[in-house]
Amino acid sequence: MHSPMETQQPERFRPMTSTVSEIEEVIPEESDRTTLLNGSNGLSSPEPVRRRVSGKLPVDGGPRRICRQQSFGQEIGHAAAETYLITGLSFKLLRYLGVGYRWMTKLLALTCYAVLLMPGFLQVAYIYFFSSQVRRSVVYGDQPRNRLDLYLPSNNDGLKPVVVFVTGGAWIIGYKAWGSLLGMQLAERDIIVACLDYRNFPQGTISDMVTDASQGISFVCNNISAFGGDPNRIYLMGQSAGAHIAACALLEQATKESKGESISWRVSQIKAYFGLSGGYNLYNLVDHFHNRGLYRSIFLSIMEGEESFEKFSPEVRLKDPVVGKAASLLPPIMLFHGSSDYSIPSDASKTFTDALQAVGAKAELILYSGKTHTDLFLQDPLRGGKDELFDDIVSVIHAGDNDALNKDTLAPPRKRLVPELLLKLAREVSPF
Repeated sequence: MHSPMETQQPERFRPMTSTVSEIEEVIPEESDRTTLLNGSNGLSSPEPVRRRVSGKLPVDGGPRRICRQQSFGQEIGHAAAETYLITGLSFKLLRYLGVGYRWMTKLLALTCYAVLLMPGFLQVAYIYFFSSQVRRSVVYGDQPRNRLDLYLPSNNDGLKPVVVFVTGGAWIIGYKAWGSLLGMQLAERDIIVACLDYRNFPQGTISDMVTDASQGISFVCNNISAFGGDPNRIYLMGQSAGAHIAACALLEQATKESKGESISWRVSQIKAYFGLSGGYNLYNLVDHFHNRGLYRSIFLSIMEGEESFEKFSPEVRLKDPVVGKAASLLPPIMLFHGSSDYSIPSDASKTFTDALQAVGAKAELILYSGKTHTDLFLQDPLRGGKDELFDDIVSVIHAGDNDALNKDTLAPPRKRLVPELLLKLAREVSPF
């Protein structure tokens, strides 16, 4: 018999006790391993997955759900280890950056920007750390940053659509928690969000980032049903540098699949790709970034030299006949960009859309007039109320689901998290 609090919580949100007799960490039996790694798609996965399970079977005799939420003590230990790692990497990065004028002004602007938006960030952080609907640091691989955060809807009535989100951060300061605001707001619309972390520079270079992203996508495709997600309704999304990384992973996977190589997830498992404020042609970006403070020497180090530009420029790779043929496997692609984005100009999405359409891929570009690089992802969501980008994404995910669409029309306006004056000031000082 459950306590009142246990009765009120859905199965996948119920906290796990730390009693040894009730919880064990196991490597699944061979039959479980096949189901867990291969899912319903029969695909192979190279890495074993360690899971944390309840020793008690569900009352209905159904399969046990995977629970990867760590204890508070474990999370403190993990946070300390990550802090130590990031501190060391920061000093290493400083040696790359030097103390140039552009870098110092950008750092000052970033500090002012964060302070102005702090009222919203604190509210989001509280939910991130204390909500039972957020599963933090689910392990998806064997690298230090191979973790993801899951944002789960409050109800448990059936399998939910899923968004795999790859965060931005100029390939240097990306972190899974940057997607927390998006994750929380989509979860309110009955959509599960998996925010991937990945190795940033200088811990890794672009090939490591793409590998991590692909491995995270594979984990979600093969295991999300254990968290209440629908493996047949998975959407891939990336923002800024994350949009570039996700696009590279998606195109690379399509190429491997077209060649008949061994894969652990299929491009057909992705219902659509959403690219927000991304850049997809490195040749066109290197000088632009240099002028904005991401110096050429650092950018070349991140991208493994100019000789790798073609390999990691999805727009350019499409000109290769082999890759162009693989483009027929790609899901529908929707690119979103603000017309006043100076960090990555909107032409980056326009030319990528043209390149995709030229090889027969289904691609669409949506431009938002007057929106900057951070308006779409931060200021607008923090403002609350109606949000064009959010509505566009939700309408695609819920297309064909009349019940969900009806709920969307009845959903209350989203809460304002930051006063308008602070939002306007933040827009003025934003370094992005």
